[in-house]
Amino acid sequence: MMLYGEQNLSLEKCPALVLNADYRPLSYYPLSLWSWQDSVKSVFLDRVSIVSNYDRIIRSPSFNMKLPSVIALKSFIKPQANPSFTRFNVFLRDKFSCQYCGSGEELTFDHLLPRSKGGQTNWDNVVTACSTCNVKKGGRLLKNSEMTINQEPYQPSTEDLHKNGKHFPPNFLHKSWMDYLYWDVELEA
Repeated sequence: MMLYGEQNLSLEKCPALVLNADYRPLSYYPLSLWSWQDSVKSVFLDRVSIVSNYDRIIRSPSFNMKLPSVIALKSFIKPQANPSFTRFNVFLRDKFSCQYCGSGEELTFDHLLPRSKGGQTNWDNVVTACSTCNVKKGGRLLKNSEMTINQEPYQPSTEDLHKNGKHFPPNFLHKSWMDYLYWDVELEA
């Protein structure tokens, strides 16, 4: 949370949290944020509703307005049922931890059935692995590697990735965002 006046904060450090028309964030990780310029432009194009503002006024020669801190799209964007198979999404599915030892360092991915043995690069055969475990397993089958896996690979839904993204709150959370974000953080007493 900010500890000093928002009027002293550079505009680049005043992004707007973007909510879908159902008032849920478009994504949690990365958190759906727009720059102050994009949020103001969307207000003028009548594509969003302002839900909350910063305690900061932006000015031009012809108008003044409070800077939006939370905006909601006026048109609902239907989330993809099946997210794209990307390195980032594999890491997010596996909560950015090696599926063999739990480390979060030097992450890569490992094919359970090695490509050299006909394994494919897809949701059901790829897991997050640290470099050390990936080298240790090498081109062997899991059952021949004397290693165990923490979680079997699976194709996540968009909702699964949103749920996992909630484990990684960003460093900056404005107080006006908190009613729309549900992080796995300890609540204040």
